[in-house]
Order: sequence, then structure tokens, then C-alpha cells
Amino acid sequence: MLAKTYGSAVYGVNAYLITIEVNVSKGTKYFMVGLPDNAVKESQQRIEAAIKYLGYKMPRQKIVINMAPADIRKEGAAYDLPIAMGIMAASGQISPDLLDQYVIMGELSLDGSLRPVKGVLPIAIEARRQGYKGFILPKINAKEAAIVNNLEVIGIESMQEAIDFLEGNSQIKPVESNTREVFFDTLNDYEADFEHVQGQENIKRALEIAAAGGHNVIMIGPPGAGKTMLAKRLPSILPPLTLHEALETTKIHSVAGKMPANSALISVRPFRSPHHTISDVALVGGGGIPQPGEISLSHHGVLFLDELPEFKRTVLEVLRQPLEERQVTISRAKLSVDFPANFMLIASMNPCPCGYYNHPEKECVCGPGVVQRYLNKVSGPLLDRIDLHVEVTPVSFDEMTAMRKSETSAGIRERVIKAREIQTDRFKDQKKIHSNAMMPPAMVKQLCSISPSGKTLLKTAMERLGLSARAYDRILKVSRTIADLAHSEEIKVEHLAEAIQYRSLDRENWAG
Repeated sequence: MLAKTYGSAVYGVNAYLITIEVNVSKGTKYFMVGLPDNAVKESQQRIEAAIKYLGYKMPRQKIVINMAPADIRKEGAAYDLPIAMGIMAASGQISPDLLDQYVIMGELSLDGSLRPVKGVLPIAIEARRQGYKGFILPKINAKEAAIVNNLEVIGIESMQEAIDFLEGNSQIKPVESNTREVFFDTLNDYEADFEHVQGQENIKRALEIAAAGGHNVIMIGPPGAGKTMLAKRLPSILPPLTLHEALETTKIHSVAGKMPANSALISVRPFRSPHHTISDVALVGGGGIPQPGEISLSHHGVLFLDELPEFKRTVLEVLRQPLEERQVTISRAKLSVDFPANFMLIASMNPCPCGYYNHPEKECVCGPGVVQRYLNKVSGPLLDRIDLHVEVTPVSFDEMTAMRKSETSAGIRERVIKAREIQTDRFKDQKKIHSNAMMPPAMVKQLCSISPSGKTLLKTAMERLGLSARAYDRILKVSRTIADLAHSEEIKVEHLAEAIQYRSLDRENWAG
């Protein structure tokens, strides 16, 4: 007897329908075809144990399982449940009537209970697109799938519950989720706030400019100056995610298996801080079947690289193209996958190995040439792609113990949102440009015109600091953002001067 069930495979951030055909006929042995990986092949033992544990019979006949289309590789244990249901239907132990109405996914334990699976959101979106009535999956993943409307999401805890539901022996209420309610309830759930930061007003100003224009930042300062503390608070002043951005971000985290248990939606901007031992594949994504890396998990959020020179050079160099293109393409022999990577890069570093070069009080003990070699670990082309270079100095005792209140993240965020609204209006006719940092060179010339006195100032700075053409564009973009924060249509000399000062690593006194 032949039975069909339906599952799904995820490639990139999109899902594709998989038809699982099970034929039970005369003979012996168990055959599985259709490019299954080892985890799928090993499902035989899990399925047999679960079927027997629940009191059913594993057919002692020839079982052929075909996973179509056969030219797409299937990986992971999430196919256990649809294969098991196919075997049960093909052997006449359950009715096959409802199997063609549902996409089924779930990893089986030996006692028939279900473990969570990855990529639930894109699978639910594809199930609705293909016209399926519902999606049967582990209960722990149900909230995530339920944000897709017009689809019955049936959350179950065991294979027995799936059998009872498909046989009509029990009614399971579909899991429902009010997407907008979930989204708006958790929109401002940030643990860190700038009101807890004493002093460092110049760094707060730099981060406000970065947030307002979507600019990349590097902070240079001695150990304990507060670089990491400030970086962790950056997401709290970024504009709130839109619902579309939240769904996009949730899809990526779902595919990577990074969704928190029983959560439905990622509604706050992600903050990713990988360790400096990370590999280039883990950073940009990859693998046999490509998975998203840290830059994609930071999509619509912040990627923080602490102690930047400690990262391997090859790891840092692979960032250059995604920083420009806002996406990364992973190519393999049989497929090519695009992952979105529209993130803000914020990096921190000590000025030298001992950490005290240019320190106002402590003396640097690094030998001649050591500071330059340390800074050279970060390539010039990468630094050119970072708009703001900010020096972080230690906070004095008087500032730390001052009783005055610092401005809250909410206050800073209001100014950032107003500046972003100006940019939204400016780029309303552009599909792929949403902030000043995204402007291509041609648009920079058009939208960042400066006065003759501004040109003189910028020419002097370019000659003295030896800035590249890309750094020239960065200065103009940052000055445009500063003007937006001041609600000025023109880029004034003071806006340009402030933008130029955020090129610390281009100055002669840095390891000169």
C-alpha cells in the first residue's frame, strides 16, 4: 500500500515542500531514497522504537521511503514524524484521509514524544502558500508558527496525539497568536539603558549619531573605560523594529535554531557578540547546507566585535563585502544561497597590547613599533568602512560618584527616530536605501553638498590625515546625519567639523 505525507526542507531563509512517499509491499528490508543524510537514515531506529512503545506494529515487509524531489538533500531529524505517519498509513494502521491536508514535522524520541525542530516559521509560511489546511508540529514550536495567519497550527507533544487527531479520536484546538499584540507588547524590552552610564557624554553623542544614520563605529580606549558597556546599550536607542523587519529577523533565527523556547517573535533588535576565536564560516555563514552566520543573525540589529585586533585577519576581511552589499551569498557546487546581513557594526579595541597608549595618566610600556604592528592587525580597507572612530577615555572618580541623572535611552531614541524620519522621507523613492549610511557615492554627491568654507575645511583634513576617497564619502555621510539630528537642510561647517573628528585612527598622533 502507498501513502504520502508532506514535510519541508529549509534552504537559506526559505522553505521548500518535501513529499514523503511510503510503500509497504511483499518482501523484506527497509529502503530510504531521495538524498537523505545520516540523521534522516538513522530515523529507522527511532521510528521503530516509538511505534512499538505506543503499542503499534512496525511492518515486517519491504518498506520503501522516497523523499521527493530526489535531487535536494534532506538533513536533520525533523522528518521522523512524517515518515512514521507514512509508515502507519501505508501499513493500514491509521487512515490516510487527512494526511494530504497537513504539513507534518517533528523529531521523535524513543517513547514517541517530540523534540523541537528548526526553521518552523519559513515552513509555516510555505505551507500556507501551498494551500495546506494546517501544520502539525511539536508544541514547543507552535507559538512561532502561529504568527502565520490563515493556517491551522496543531501543537502536539507526542506521536500518539498526532494519530488521535488525524483519526478524529481527539480535537486539538489550533494554537493562535495575535502577531501585532505580541509584537507591540515586547517592542521596548531592553535590559540595558544609557541612564545607568555616568559620564562619557562624547561617546553617547557618537553612538547617537551612529544610530541616527545607521553608521558603523569603532571605539578605541584602555581596559575598563566602558567600551563594552556602551556597545550593549546601542540597540536601546535604535528605532523600533517594524513588523516586517521583526518577521524577517525571526525567520533567520528560526532557521538557525536560535529562537528562545515557546517564543513567537523577535521584536527587539538583535545584539550579537561573537568571541574573537570565531571562524570565518561561523561569522558569515556556510556549511554543507548553508546556515546563517553571526552577521545574518545580526540582521536589523548590531554586531559587536570586542577586541577587534584579536580576531583572525581572514575573519575580519570577509566582513568587507557584506558591509557594502548588506547581504552575503554562500555558494556551493549545487546551490547558492543569499542571506540578508543588514547590520550595524560596532567594534572595540585597546590602542596597544598593554592598553595604555595615549592614556592621560598611565604610561604605555609597549616597545617601539609594537603599537603600529598591533593597529595593523586591522586592515585599512576595513577601517575605511567604519564611519566613526571614537576615543574612549576612563571616567574620573568625580563623574562616577556624581549624583546627577544621565539621559535615558528613551530620550536619545526620540531624537534618533526623528532623524530617521527625515531620512525615510529623503529615500522614499529608493527601495534598498533606508538610512544615510546606505547612500552610494553618486547619491552622496547629490545629497551632501557643502559650502565653499566646508570644502576648504574638508580639503585641509584630507591632506593632513591622508584620507582615502571612501573616507571622504564616510565623512560626508556622517555630517549629513549630524545635520539631520539638528533638523538642518544644509550641512554646515560645524557639522562637517564634528564628522571629521570621528576619524581618530587617521590622525598622525596614532602610532605615528
